Amino acid sequence: MSVAMPFNQSWPLFEQPRQFDLGLILNCAAIDAVAPAQVGELAIHHAACWECDLSENSLTWSGGVYDIFGLPRGKPITRDEAVSLYSEESRAVMERLRAHSIRYMCGFTLDAEICPVTGGSRWMRLISAPVLREGAAVRLHGLKLII
Repeated sequence: MSVAMPFNQSWPLFEQPRQFDLGLILNCAAIDAVAPAQVGELAIHHAACWECDLSENSLTWSGGVYDIFGLPRGKPITRDEAVSLYSEESRAVMERLRAHSIRYMCGFTLDAEICPVTGGSRWMRLISAPVLREGAAVRLHGLKLII
């Protein structure tokens, strides 16, 4: 089993097109309309979309995120439950980058180790960018990919 090297970075929103094209990729409903070949498999691009409403910390996930974490698709999940599935070290780095992203209105990328409910551990790449309204971050959204 290969071990992914931890990778994380923060980047300003003007570099967003170099990181990933949010306008073309991020639509949870559109991604879920493309069913995986078999139940339990990841969506077609082995990527999954997610959003977090910062006013209430509520999550919206495409089906692929559930698959990455080993959860039944559509199961209600709180942010606290989702964060508990990160390894301790990855969780600490993710929370620091998240706070920086919200405060300084920049995106970030993190290779994080998670512990799916199905057992074991795996590495995923978390790509995140804030959604701004009137000069403040109101949501975070992005992609999760198994690496």
